[in-house]
Amino acid sequence: MRVLMIIDGLPGGGAEKVVLTLCEGMKKLGHQVSLFSLRNVCNYQLPEGIDYKVVESTSRAPWRKITELNRRARSLEQAIKTSEKQGGSYDLIFSNLHKTDRIVARCKNLPAEKLWFCVHGMLSETYLGHRTGLNRWLKKRKMSQIYQGKNIVSVSAAVDKDLVCELSVSPRRQAVINNPFDLQAILDQAAEPYLPDTEPYLIHVGRFHPQKRHDRLLKAYARSGIQAKLVLAGTGEAYRIDDIRQLADKLGIADRVIFAGFQSNPFPLIKHAKMLVLSSDSEGFGNVLVEALICGTPVVSTRCPGGPEEILEKAGMGNALAKLNSKSLAEKMAMVWQTPPTIDHQQLKRYDIQYICQQYLSLRD
Repeated sequence: MRVLMIIDGLPGGGAEKVVLTLCEGMKKLGHQVSLFSLRNVCNYQLPEGIDYKVVESTSRAPWRKITELNRRARSLEQAIKTSEKQGGSYDLIFSNLHKTDRIVARCKNLPAEKLWFCVHGMLSETYLGHRTGLNRWLKKRKMSQIYQGKNIVSVSAAVDKDLVCELSVSPRRQAVINNPFDLQAILDQAAEPYLPDTEPYLIHVGRFHPQKRHDRLLKAYARSGIQAKLVLAGTGEAYRIDDIRQLADKLGIADRVIFAGFQSNPFPLIKHAKMLVLSSDSEGFGNVLVEALICGTPVVSTRCPGGPEEILEKAGMGNALAKLNSKSLAEKMAMVWQTPPTIDHQQLKRYDIQYICQQYLSLRD
């Protein structure tokens, strides 16, 4: 089978990592996989044997913003046409992330039965949460038009429900397929040498972004009574990181909060942590929760809109879900810290890369 993945870019993020994992998994299953990036940015190592192309906009015209979506759609269609002329028609085409979807939806010659839009996040939370009135109505209408009558893959049941109920989308076909994980590769990476800290610590892995709610995390940590250090692994805009540093200082915990920056391989840090905490307002899926459980690390998460509730309920860890406030999160952190749960690794096989890839490949008509 010939498969094409399209994405806005690969700057580093959960959805981008999912796309690369899918590419690698499908390639290992013997399929031909192409990956088209709409920006020349890639902070990940590309899987071997993947046909990777950058289809970038090069216009410098003063009116380029007005014509951007249609112009980039034409460039993408031309790149697909050239690729198919060289290697044959694609059997499945997957568009990933909303920025990509806006362009792909403008393409006029992609077969509807082969094209699937992969929704990785809670779109209403991300794009409508801060809008009101006419502004919200117009944005909702624009977004709904992109997905209306299209084939949709949602990474969690909550994402699927959000699209249908909050954005009023009626898909042509729809499927819920959780994110894939190469279980053995994660365990191998987790076993790599790292500089051990003799003191116990807990960890948060994620970019510094308002959705991730580092502020809630720090307030909960300060309130929890846990004296072990808190490691923050991730990067972001400098002013956001400075805001969190200032908050740590204000809360009197600056000496216990470690800003570890971006980790190309975070798994040793996750494996040796006593607990991983997710404090987000919303998560399309919540990759880091599955990754921590694979590494044998207990987790606590907010019961936020998206995948965390689904992940932890299926794993039999629903009591590790906190309300969307620092008091509840602090209580759950203290509980899991004092009494770590038993992790059922058998349950995690539902996320195995081969099993998930087969679900994607079965979408072919």
